[in-house]
Order: sequence, then C-alpha cells, then structure tokens
Amino acid sequence: MKKILVADDDVNIRTLLRHVLTREGYLTVEAGDGREALGLMKESTVDLAVVDVMMPQMDGLELCQYIRETYDIPVILLTARQQLSDKEQGYLSGTDDYVTKPFEPEELLFRIKALFRRYSVASDDKIRLNSLVIDRKNYEISDGNDVLLLPVKEFELLAQLAQYPGRLFSRSELIELVWGADYEGDERTVDVHIKRLRQRFAEYQNNFIIRTVRGIGYKVEMVNA
Repeated sequence: MKKILVADDDVNIRTLLRHVLTREGYLTVEAGDGREALGLMKESTVDLAVVDVMMPQMDGLELCQYIRETYDIPVILLTARQQLSDKEQGYLSGTDDYVTKPFEPEELLFRIKALFRRYSVASDDKIRLNSLVIDRKNYEISDGNDVLLLPVKEFELLAQLAQYPGRLFSRSELIELVWGADYEGDERTVDVHIKRLRQRFAEYQNNFIIRTVRGIGYKVEMVNA
C-alpha cells in the first residue's frame, strides 16, 4: 500500500487530503512544517509527497529540493500563488507537478496516479528495502544520507534477493543467477557472500533481514516500517 506524505501548515487541507487519500486506499502521514516532514521521512518509507510551498520552519521549496537530492519519489507542490515565476521556482526546486489552491481533490488524485505510473516505469532499475534504495543501474545503495558501494557479486546477490522479497532461493539458483551457469566453484561461495552482507548491513536490520532456510537457501524479508 502506497504511503503519501502531506506537508501543509493548514490543518483543514491536511484533513481534507487525509480523507480523500485514505478513501482511495493510500496511507498518509502528515506534517505541519518542512522540518517535521523531514523527520517523518527518516522514520518511515514515503512513496510520494504533497507539499505546500508556504510553511514555517522550512518552506516547501526547500523541502522539495531536499527530497529531490535525497529520495527518489515524486513531489507535488501546492501553492496559492499563480504567477508563472512562482511555478518556475517550484520546478527549479525539483517538483514533478504543481497544483494551485483552491484545487479539486479529484484532480489531485488524477495527478498522483499519473506520477505513480510514471515513476513505476522509471524506477525499474531501483529496488526499495524500506529506507534503502538499491540502484541496479549504477551499482550503488543509498540509505537517504550516504551511498554504499559493494563488491560486484555482493551487490548482485543482494539485488537478486531483494527484487523478490519473501521468495526463497536455493543456493544452486543463486549460483546460476549471480555467478552464471558456467561457474566452477561450489555453493559455499553463496554462504560466504551472505555472511559478508549480513555484516555490512547489521545496522539496517530495521529495513530488512536475510533469512536462512536450513538445507535450502536464503530469502530477504522486509521489516515493517
């Protein structure tokens, strides 16, 4: 189920959007200012952000820029300003879409669904494990603050398991998928690499765990955020 962050200092707007989005099947988290929104994003995985431009502590443009630099999620800016220069500023901050107040809730829903469709196509090479993002194209893993670089086979092994959370892979399957059918080593190679991955990601057990199924193989399990 998709989780949407609503950041707006107007409690009436937050209440309206909570009602509309939950009715549509989305989960929501709410913030009254930009700094509160940042804290919520660090605590749990958010799939899209609806952000008001005019907020105390940290305004929506600043928040949008931070999200764009740190997370790979769509952002919709809400604003009462209609001037072209204001919209330009929003797009320069990295927003994906721009909605002017007052707005029709149904129109906002259309825009949210369109962004989710667009991002699902663009993110085929990215796998999310709660706050961790595995970028298969660039061979790097981000936790929202730092980029982690792994040896190639460790990366490919983790990506293979993470792509299908909950699915059990036998050692022989992993050898073929990661090392190739012509690999001449034995299946203990998988065990060694799994051990290294567990050591590297020991501090991320609130995101995922690698489960051993005795005598068969391994699977990645997501930890509920």
